[in-house]
Amino acid sequence: MTAFLALDLGTEGARAAVYSVEGAPMGAGHAAYPTSFPRPGWAEQDPDDWWRASVHAAREALAEAGHPSVAGVAVATTASTVAVLDGQGRPLRPALLWMDGRASEESALTAATGHPVLRYAGGSDAVEWLVPKAMWLARHEPETYRAAARIAEAVDYMVWRLTGRWAASRMNAVCKSNYDPRGAGSPHDLYASLGIGDLAGKLPDEVVPVGDPVGPLDARAREELGVTGPAVVVSGGIDAHLSLLAIGGAPEGRVSIVCGTSNAFVTEIDEPVFPPTVWGPYPDALHTGRWLVEGGQVSAGSVLAWAGERLIGRPRSELGGLIKAAAALPPVEHGLIVLDYFMGNRTPLRDPRLRGAVLGLTLASSPEQVYRAAVEGVAYGTRQVIDSFTDGGIAVDEVFLSGGIRHNELWLQTTADVLGRPVHLVAGDNLTLRACSVLAAAGSGWHASLAEAAAQYAPRVRTVEPVAEHVAAYQAGYADYRAATRATTEISHRLSQPGRSRGA
Repeated sequence: MTAFLALDLGTEGARAAVYSVEGAPMGAGHAAYPTSFPRPGWAEQDPDDWWRASVHAAREALAEAGHPSVAGVAVATTASTVAVLDGQGRPLRPALLWMDGRASEESALTAATGHPVLRYAGGSDAVEWLVPKAMWLARHEPETYRAAARIAEAVDYMVWRLTGRWAASRMNAVCKSNYDPRGAGSPHDLYASLGIGDLAGKLPDEVVPVGDPVGPLDARAREELGVTGPAVVVSGGIDAHLSLLAIGGAPEGRVSIVCGTSNAFVTEIDEPVFPPTVWGPYPDALHTGRWLVEGGQVSAGSVLAWAGERLIGRPRSELGGLIKAAAALPPVEHGLIVLDYFMGNRTPLRDPRLRGAVLGLTLASSPEQVYRAAVEGVAYGTRQVIDSFTDGGIAVDEVFLSGGIRHNELWLQTTADVLGRPVHLVAGDNLTLRACSVLAAAGSGWHASLAEAAAQYAPRVRTVEPVAEHVAAYQAGYADYRAATRATTEISHRLSQPGRSRGA
């Protein structure tokens, strides 16, 4: 039997799945890895842990599937999660995780260049992206930066482990490294102006479009993973961005929101628009000839985990009772507002120095009220991103939700209510893994194009309608959320200063 192997490096661990040529899941595996937080706003992982977890997960999935012949392999990862490696691909230091916000000053410097390629990024690189992180390394760990033979996205590191080739995903290169596929390619002059003129030489040697074959799985990786069959490795990309391939395709007006630790919003448009409140439009990032638009909440499910487990103190196994109690409360009437900026704001405010807040607390505030307010705050942040799309001239006709939100009915329903529109919940398996199966099917020749493969593997969805009587209440709550954001911005910026956060 022929099948495809999909690998997904998430924030907390590696997932693997095996899919049949018809798009049916045959086996799955998972293995966790740790994240360290050496300072407030910093987050790091060990690239060796990614590989060990991927091997474990892949072996588990292949065993469950009955060890089929693998025609194609594709990988998706978080981004920008940046590995710093020597000439043999060994880590010189822990990788900087996507949520790591240490490079805020460097991010601001990109905006000051006025370089034309930044038009595709809303005028500046975000704090999370590869270029500001490379700048931070060059300024604060210069010996490590000079010693680095490779500074690579996690997906490119994984492709190297699979094939022995340093081949960058065009999606990551365009979206996170300012690569211009319709112009000069890597912007050497931009890098030089930012003090990292040698960065291009540390990036992968070639850039490969999403869904194109990179090469066969090499012998060492084949043995470690336990793979049989031709196993062509196909260029992957950013986990959330690829979700458009797993919801049946990307017609204009269709928005995918992957709801997990963070919320990632992606859509494709046929003609570019350039609002400063989004990331993009990115040329040819997913499909050649189209433009990818991105938005995001850097903290989403992580805010709910913090509220339930750390603030209220309920173990994860008991969160269901807390959610049920919170869902029984009427919306907004608890008198609380939660701001979801626990790790800053991705879009539309593009402000890494914003901070989370719980406003309106009294001695009578109950755990379920606080939790409900946290859910509402995350949903308000979602609306803020969607509004930035429509205000910027980007059509939003259909909203597809996937990820961890499917396990929290209150979060799901509140999102529909705050948006005031139906949302389509993707049923079943991990959407990123399904997208990787689309890539593997197209790149290994089983389908003629990404669009054909995406249509073949479209998942089932459940439509969630907004509750009419809740919509008006949330209009007022959303207005308070926006006003509270404005009112707390200045103090958030002061509190986010590194010296203060370390108690200096």
